[in-house]
Amino acid sequence: MQQILPIFPEDIKMVNYQVGFKQQDDFVHYFVNGMPVYCHEKSDKNGYRFVLATLVNNKFCSIKELSEALGVQKKNVERYAKSLRDHGMGYFFNRKETRGQCHKFTPEKAEEAQKLLDLGYSQQGTAKAIGVSESAIRYHIKAGTLKKK
Repeated sequence: MQQILPIFPEDIKMVNYQVGFKQQDDFVHYFVNGMPVYCHEKSDKNGYRFVLATLVNNKFCSIKELSEALGVQKKNVERYAKSLRDHGMGYFFNRKETRGQCHKFTPEKAEEAQKLLDLGYSQQGTAKAIGVSESAIRYHIKAGTLKKK
């Protein structure tokens, strides 16, 4: 097999001797041995995670090299690589984003809680009746999603 001399443009930030990346317009382009291999929009988090996982799993660069070059936590890169190994590519693109959402205080429970508050139940009584914590009721009253009479 013939050895390819990697030639990178000057504006590329290098991760190691064979991997580099650059931002152009609203896209981030990744290069391996001077050849463009991946591209994603700057705001595409799942594409970004997938590319980092692929670079690590294909052994183009190490977790440490990527985390230092991109300024991200090593633990995050490890998690992306493990997710790709365990779940495959579809895991990054076909999953529902649930971070920042309460798994217990669903819209149905919010409706039920509002009915109980309208009937004059206390915050603690409402919380016990629908099976959530009293602090969840207080939070939603303060946030304005629930109204207390």
